[in-house]
Amino acid sequence: MANKQVFPTKGNLIATKKSNALAKMGYELMDRKRNILTREMMSLLDDVKLLRDEITITYQKAYYALQQANMTLGIITDIVEAIPVDSGIRISYRSVMGVEVPKIHYEKQTPSLSYGLESTNSKVDYAYQCFHKVKELTIVLAEVENSVYRLANAIRKAQKRANALKNIVIPDFEKNIKFISDALEEKEREEFSRQKVIKAMKDKQRKESTEM
Repeated sequence: MANKQVFPTKGNLIATKKSNALAKMGYELMDRKRNILTREMMSLLDDVKLLRDEITITYQKAYYALQQANMTLGIITDIVEAIPVDSGIRISYRSVMGVEVPKIHYEKQTPSLSYGLESTNSKVDYAYQCFHKVKELTIVLAEVENSVYRLANAIRKAQKRANALKNIVIPDFEKNIKFISDALEEKEREEFSRQKVIKAMKDKQRKESTEM
């Protein structure tokens, strides 16, 4: 048993009580952290569902528009490759109870045509606009989904630590405190009884010496 491994001294009792108080404080902090992170994550989950629904519809429109453009002009790979890669994305992070949550900075821009008009038509323009919308939604969804993943991972860790403190660490400390306290009380009773016996013997010797 864990409590039998602790030597019952007043110093160990003080140290164990202090450790138990710190463990309880740690549990309260972990529980508070878990609650705050859970609220933060729950506030994002609705956004994730809405974004996924919207991006699914937008992807369907975009691929249908691309299909229509391919049907009117043939495979438009050369036109697609003429569109420049968008590198105007920056990522920063904010801390939520020690969890680094990403924030994607993207300045929305009006789509500008970078391909020749003589070899394209309105269906290509529409497909380009649809995929531009897909890009914007993907950026937002990436930020929200990554935030939810990080928060969920941190919640699991906080829950695991809180459970360990509540169900293992704190009960062990409290068992040790009881074991030490009981042992010290028993020792004090034994010492009190010993002192009574010594006092009785001294009183008896004093009485006998007086009678002589």
